[in-house]
Amino acid sequence: MNRRNRWFVLSGLIHGLLGGLVGLLWLAEPGFMAGNVPRVHGHVMLLGFITFHIYGIGLHVLPRFAGRALYSERAADTQFWLAHLGLWGLLAGWLGAPGVIATTGGVLAWLAMALFAANILLTVLRRPGAAPSGAQP
Repeated sequence: MNRRNRWFVLSGLIHGLLGGLVGLLWLAEPGFMAGNVPRVHGHVMLLGFITFHIYGIGLHVLPRFAGRALYSERAADTQFWLAHLGLWGLLAGWLGAPGVIATTGGVLAWLAMALFAANILLTVLRRPGAAPSGAQP
């Protein structure tokens, strides 16, 4: 498995543990943390845990199912950083940072999803025998 894909899965596990802990602490003591804790918990679990697993496993498995190389490794690497910066921007904004940080985080997270979708679609729908971008003849 590609190192980046492993990091997506590992960071998904870390976000799952963190999101679960935030949820448990919030249930035990609703005032333990300032900000919109339910929103933070939900997004850490959905974007951090579930979506990061989809990214890591999808980038590994879907090209193999299609019998083709991933269309763009560079796009997948960029997606990794956009997804992380986006999630943490969203969380920071909801925990008290200026609202523009949450908005920027949301845009970055969406760009990561768009890159993933484009990269997978271009991988799977590329006609057989077509070389991926940047491939050497």
